[in-house]
Amino acid sequence: MPTLAGQPAQFISIELFQFREGNRKDPQMTPLAANLTNADMNDLAAYFSAQKPRPPSHKTDPANAATAPKLAEQFNCVQCHGKALLGQQHIPRLAGQQFEYMRMQLRGFKAQTRADLDGNMTSAAQALSENDIDALVDYIAGLGAL
Repeated sequence: MPTLAGQPAQFISIELFQFREGNRKDPQMTPLAANLTNADMNDLAAYFSAQKPRPPSHKTDPANAATAPKLAEQFNCVQCHGKALLGQQHIPRLAGQQFEYMRMQLRGFKAQTRADLDGNMTSAAQALSENDIDALVDYIAGLGAL
């Protein structure tokens, strides 16, 4: 499961909308979002975005800490998610996100089984190898959040 604390409110609202409308599917989230009003989604987004994320418990492998920042530049992670990978507006914060959740999402984008709003992540993930995904996720999951 993802860490929602400190995510941009607009991002959370959009993802809830995607679940409600069936554009994004998950056995837990789809039914929870099905009956949310737009006001409910905005209230939930405001609540979670105002929460302070916990410091990450993940410890990055030193080899990935050395190489992954270059991968984040090369594959334009920092272009959209920001230099510190803290997200902005409709783009999520990655820094300190749950390791397994992030790996599952990147693999889903690459396999084109994970929907995204504008197709940018699906497109960006196509160039990633499994080794790239593992190194990026290991690095990003260990980054301090806010």
